[in-house]
Amino acid sequence: MRRITWRNPRIHTGDRSKTWVACDEHVEYLRAFLAARDFPVEVSDLALVGGGP
Repeated sequence: MRRITWRNPRIHTGDRSKTWVACDEHVEYLRAFLAARDFPVEVSDLALVGGGP
């Protein structure tokens, strides 16, 4: 699983962002969707609480 952190700079300041969680199959589609709209986007590994599988 991957974490996608993004924001819409037209309505959110730099200190506010949104987070989506995506499986490996869909992360590139979502990253491209956001990047095409010029939204700042960052993709990282999703840290599981409690050290899950």
